[in-house]
Amino acid sequence: RYGDKKVDQSHLDLAKDKIMMGPERKSMIMTDEQKRITAYHEAGHAIVGRLSPEHDPVYKVTIIPRGRALGVTMFLPEEDKYTQRKFEMLDHLVVAMGGRVAEEIVFGDVTNGAGGDIKMATDVARKMVCQWGMSEDLGMVEYGDHQEHKFLARDMTATRSYSESTAQKIDSEVKRLIDTAYNKAREMLLSHREELDLIAHALLEYETLDASHVKDLMDDGEMGDPPASPIPPE
Repeated sequence: RYGDKKVDQSHLDLAKDKIMMGPERKSMIMTDEQKRITAYHEAGHAIVGRLSPEHDPVYKVTIIPRGRALGVTMFLPEEDKYTQRKFEMLDHLVVAMGGRVAEEIVFGDVTNGAGGDIKMATDVARKMVCQWGMSEDLGMVEYGDHQEHKFLARDMTATRSYSESTAQKIDSEVKRLIDTAYNKAREMLLSHREELDLIAHALLEYETLDASHVKDLMDDGEMGDPPASPIPPE
């Protein structure tokens, strides 16, 4: 496909990225303003992820549309994981809020680009409360049967295994977890406003940054070994 005579690590990395982040859609036309919003959104995720001690390390950040996403910030664990601790879950919520917070800080407005982040954060927070016993207020009790596949007739006649007041407590606890994560992400990005600009501008210039590039920009303010400039698609 690339006209090369042998397979090297770069080809393996391209294949891995395609599987994990989705195929590139370089033919998708985005305005300069859309690219700028996406760059700051992904930079927000990357910075908050690197500052969250219990979160997986940053692997790659890109503003090249992949799959259904306009940009992707990918994190990879350093070792295989079979369970996750509560503090890891809380950091997942903080990192999920990073993109929306960055948009709000820089543009004073928000887009629907954080829809997937909000859905994921809400799902994690609700499982923490209802399934994993990670809420001090609601204790180690399972709330609901959590069946993923339900039939409409059954849903219409199903009854909850907990009271209305408990349902309100669950909703309040889920919102508290997400609001706390949002405020923490906001504090991080406000205190690293300069780095937010540096990473966003680098994404606009190079389109894709590796973990080493993010580290250099946050630690030194410049990249020691910047990536190659992207070649415009034919």
